[in-house]
Amino acid sequence: MTNPAVFVALIAVWVLWALPFLVRRARGPRQQAAVIAPAGAWGVALQVIAYALIWSQTGVGVMRSGAYWLVAAFAFGAVSLVLIWWAIPALGKQWRVQAGLNADHELIQSGPYRLVRHPIYASMLALFLATGLLLTPWLRLGIALTIFLIGQETRVHAEERLLIARFGKQYEDYRKRVWAYVPCIR
Repeated sequence: MTNPAVFVALIAVWVLWALPFLVRRARGPRQQAAVIAPAGAWGVALQVIAYALIWSQTGVGVMRSGAYWLVAAFAFGAVSLVLIWWAIPALGKQWRVQAGLNADHELIQSGPYRLVRHPIYASMLALFLATGLLLTPWLRLGIALTIFLIGQETRVHAEERLLIARFGKQYEDYRKRVWAYVPCIR
């Protein structure tokens, strides 16, 4: 049975997660990308499908119970919030939904980009897991996670091809030092 307070807290995590994007958008127009990676749009589409799967419920009031799931879900939620609120300001005017590079694009290696090359993607995965652990039956969660990760990898590879083309050895060295978006995966 759904615990209303837990559900409200989950919605609050989602709102707080989206807030830096809304604040960023309100600051005005950003530069048009000089180069984009169209393949990244397929990754976004797969991630949207995966998010829809974890939110769709077969019955009203379905929520996983138990302190373990609650603690795990809100730990992932906290990680997602820390990463997104740290990453958006670090990326600044270079942030965009679709993988692309500005004419004056810089390779950001500060803030959360010291820990992972794609902290926004890491944040999205953490938010996905926070939600899925609470709301989604295991089989559907596994299917949705697979779709999500295929989308995530599509986006990562599209973006990294652009960054390698622009920054060459500098980006290759960065890739060797820093995880992609999950610890231990380069």
